[in-house]
Amino acid sequence: MLAREAGRPRLVSISVAVENLDPLGVLESIFEPSERHFYAERSTQGFAVAGAKVALDYEVQGSNRFIAARDFIVATLADAIAVGPLDEPFSGPHFFVAGGFFDTAAADAPFVPLQLFVPRWQVSCCGDSSVAVANFPVSVDAPLELIAAEVRKAYVKLKTFDYSAVSASRRPFVPCEVVDLGGAGAYHRAVTRGLERIAAGEFEKIVLAWAKQITRVEVFNPLAILNHVRKRYASCCSFLVSNARGQSFIGASPERLVRVAQGRLHTEALAGSAPRGESASEDAVLARALLQDEKELSEHRFVLQSLCDSLADLDLVLEYPVQPRILGLANVQHLYTPVSAALPAGVHVLDLVQRLHPTSAVGGTPRCKAVPAIRELETFSRGLYTGPIGWVNSRGKGEFFVGLRSALIEGNYATVFAGAGIVAGSTPEKEFAETELKFKALIEAFTITLWTATPPFS
Repeated sequence: MLAREAGRPRLVSISVAVENLDPLGVLESIFEPSERHFYAERSTQGFAVAGAKVALDYEVQGSNRFIAARDFIVATLADAIAVGPLDEPFSGPHFFVAGGFFDTAAADAPFVPLQLFVPRWQVSCCGDSSVAVANFPVSVDAPLELIAAEVRKAYVKLKTFDYSAVSASRRPFVPCEVVDLGGAGAYHRAVTRGLERIAAGEFEKIVLAWAKQITRVEVFNPLAILNHVRKRYASCCSFLVSNARGQSFIGASPERLVRVAQGRLHTEALAGSAPRGESASEDAVLARALLQDEKELSEHRFVLQSLCDSLADLDLVLEYPVQPRILGLANVQHLYTPVSAALPAGVHVLDLVQRLHPTSAVGGTPRCKAVPAIRELETFSRGLYTGPIGWVNSRGKGEFFVGLRSALIEGNYATVFAGAGIVAGSTPEKEFAETELKFKALIEAFTITLWTATPPFS
């Protein structure tokens, strides 16, 4: 009746608290390459969320894509009906968003510049809370009895979920071929040309990346890769985005773009890198050297200033420490400055994404000159690499991270990405070494012994 009064379908969202759900375990049991999926987890913060199948979706490109997505979400929620324990974390309808680095893309690109979807099924855990959510677009002639029966059946299954239905087995090491996209020496040449343009005064900083393609005879299992990176990089936000055409974007991002919760925004400047040491003493020596490295500090200052400039029109009182800290990851450590502020009422999380992306940490300074040059200098299409990925909840809050330490998987091919910030004082050799360090962790995930799962993989 409500859909008939509105004259269009309405989103109905039903949330139920369920004990001891494992979102990735559930996703493994229902994963189908022909469906859309989303997964995100940060185990050190105690949350994981998975979404599968499509209740509603939306695609858009162009310079105002995040504002268009915001308007779609606001309009959808204006008519939505949500019931259940809506005060629980990750209850109610969530809009999972994957944005590309650039706001346009080729027609045959694996992912459009911005795709979002409300999943048919969503499961999450956050601290001691586990919630299952069913979302359905209800039209005038929707078979309500069938929908209700499907929801009841799903919740009965989730309350006594049988994870053993997914059998896992180990396979021996499978040799892989790894080649540089663009050919040998392509990254050195790109960095050299970038430094020439910096010296000419075109821009102060540019972030240049390169890509490697990994090939093997057997098809890659995206969930096996995801399982590896989530365990190896527990302090990062591990993620998976699939496009319903058999392609998945997977990674473990160390960088939050923005989070909005409890009336505050949280973001960060993350730039400047050094290796980890083999011992605590060596690690401390490398960290101290990083904190004193003027080239790395300069790169970090570009990122922090760019972040502040991007938010300047909101008149926020940004709070951050005077000196950067060290963020230690499994194989690399970064200069890190957390930034927060009280957020005025009415500012949507996608308003902030629109302003912040791309940060100087993945684009350059000034943004208007450095970002166009990236397409000229790099030898591959970035797609979702370094793009904003995250979610918006039913209250317009949410979290986005940057698609770093990531790979695009399709069949028996995987493309892995890594990049570095180029400023005056950079050298092609040092930037090559930094990106190789980042590649090492990713390539390991594709060349170790991997488990296989049935169903759906056989």
